[in-house]
Amino acid sequence: MIKCANEGLGQNDLMKKVIQISLALIAWFAVITQYFLMIENKVAPVAETTVRFFSFFTILTNFIVAIYFTFAPMNFKDRFSKFLSKPATLTAITVYILVVGLVYQVILRQIWEPKGLQMVVDELLHTVIPSAVLLYWVFSEGKSEVTYKALPAWLIYPLVYLVFVLIRGYISAFYPYPFTDVNVLGYYKVFINSVGLLFAFLALSVLFIAISKASNRNVR
Repeated sequence: MIKCANEGLGQNDLMKKVIQISLALIAWFAVITQYFLMIENKVAPVAETTVRFFSFFTILTNFIVAIYFTFAPMNFKDRFSKFLSKPATLTAITVYILVVGLVYQVILRQIWEPKGLQMVVDELLHTVIPSAVLLYWVFSEGKSEVTYKALPAWLIYPLVYLVFVLIRGYISAFYPYPFTDVNVLGYYKVFINSVGLLFAFLALSVLFIAISKASNRNVR
């Protein structure tokens, strides 16, 4: 019986690694393909186009997803691997990528219609990967260790991103998203939009931590 239990555990670990590797491959494919598509259709020099590419929260967050699931199957003992293995890390990444998906579905999907390979990549970045990461989070273990103390640290990434976009936009006049475009909306409206986005991050973070704690109580 012990042998069967160990075999079952081994199969679960193997399946988990297969899922992690699959998510990593999908995320890398989507990010890299999107880069080449952007270069192919560039309206600025390659260097500027590259900077603009990494100015999108979608790209940065999917890049983080790709890195996370690349290293997740590896049992390294270094500090970076230990950081990735923390339940709070996965939960934060899940919140970030869900915001990517939700903002796209609610605000951005209606303003453009990608075709061909661009449409495929678009769906991967904004729909498939956010949904897959959410499902992975739901079925992952150890979420009970996430606490509300993590909230301030989780907000650093989106806050730094917003500051970067505004500073970069002031210098280059390029804003990656219409709701951050100071040239069109003005600083006051962009500030209101930014506060709304930060609130969305905070609300989702609180929700995910609450779900984690509730699931932990149910297990007990």
